[in-house]
Amino acid sequence: MPASNTDLHDTNKYYILTYGCQMNVRDSEIIAGLLEGMGYIAADAPENAGIILFNTCSVRHSAENKVYGKLGEIMVLKRKNPETLIAFGGCMAQLPQVREKLKKSGVDVVFGTHNIHELPHLIATARAGKQPVYQVWEREGMMVEPMPSQRRSGLSAYVNIMYGCNNFCSYCIVPYTRGRERSRHPQDIVKELEEIASQGYQEVTLLGQNVNSYGHGLEKDVDFADLLEMASAVEGIERIRFTTSHPKDMSDKLINAVAVLPKVCEHIHVPLQAGSNEVLRRMNRHYTREHYLELTHKIRQHIPGVAITSDLIVGFPGETEEDFLDTLDMVKKVRFEAAFTFMYSPRSGTRAAGWEEQLGLEEKKERLQRLNQVQYQIATEINQSMQDSIKEVLVEGPSKTNPVKLTARTRTNQIVIFSGPKDLIGQLINVRITEARTFSLFGEVV
Repeated sequence: MPASNTDLHDTNKYYILTYGCQMNVRDSEIIAGLLEGMGYIAADAPENAGIILFNTCSVRHSAENKVYGKLGEIMVLKRKNPETLIAFGGCMAQLPQVREKLKKSGVDVVFGTHNIHELPHLIATARAGKQPVYQVWEREGMMVEPMPSQRRSGLSAYVNIMYGCNNFCSYCIVPYTRGRERSRHPQDIVKELEEIASQGYQEVTLLGQNVNSYGHGLEKDVDFADLLEMASAVEGIERIRFTTSHPKDMSDKLINAVAVLPKVCEHIHVPLQAGSNEVLRRMNRHYTREHYLELTHKIRQHIPGVAITSDLIVGFPGETEEDFLDTLDMVKKVRFEAAFTFMYSPRSGTRAAGWEEQLGLEEKKERLQRLNQVQYQIATEINQSMQDSIKEVLVEGPSKTNPVKLTARTRTNQIVIFSGPKDLIGQLINVRITEARTFSLFGEVV
């Protein structure tokens, strides 16, 4: 008889459930490195693991609901195998109301975003004492360098260059869950880049809540443009990407660096969030629509072929129809290659959550639909303009939607699907675009 899932359960295996942004993906790679340093090995499913770890996101209410739903499922597994240890970390764990709720759930270990390095000690303590261990730092501490890591396989890797955020946008929980800005020393970043290059990674994405403010607080006078130049000197790294850029901090020096450094890809993600000056003011974004238009015009002028992508929020408290039309107007003027669009979600602890002028769900849904209709049309037109052009792509592997074909990525971060031999995986090649759709391109090897 084949083994059941219960038979496959192994207390020496771990499984990580990751929610949220690239920061959390990177944190999960570090968590995996810490666990493997303890002797654990990865399980292929949560029911086969002796320790199940949640790395959570609290940016939107829907993200939290997903976590609680999954936690309920995992607790069923724990009742079947009581020795299973459940650990809970990430941004949700930083919130006091979440920790109170977890005390009633049966979670064994709770840790925060600031003390991931303590996880081995917390797990060992929980195992030895057979009782819950909750250890969450309320404030950020010293950065621990270096941290072990078990990265995702593939050609691309994430590298943190800084942690935290100082901006306190009125809708955003991140400064409360990730703390204040701290920049890593450039030599530590370069060393990590050299290590991942030696492991065969060809593309790197430099991560920060606001990469444009990198360097603040460091003893050495270095900014993000300088760091891009240092990263470009690392042999083996062929492509450099970064996210996220705050419009108020993007300098001419940085724009020039993207323009002149061959390894830095012509793609800038610079969230607009809203097109109305009044909404931007209430969001505490510290720029105007006029500033954003001037900035994006300058980016397109200095970086030929650049793709500009954005985040956009509809239904912010007090947003009028006129405010929303200002957002649509900005989308039409800037013409984003792509945009992540969201309905405003109140986050407890942020200023905007307590404001009275909250919009109804149906109104927010209707505005999101109208926004997406405009943005999707623009994206389709931009993609169709690439018809018959030749693009350099990095071949990433089999297509997720059609495994007999290959998937690759342009320098401007667009997906291209094409037919070709698997030995092309990992290579930079040229393809001709033969068909364009809203979210992907199709091509043939030149």
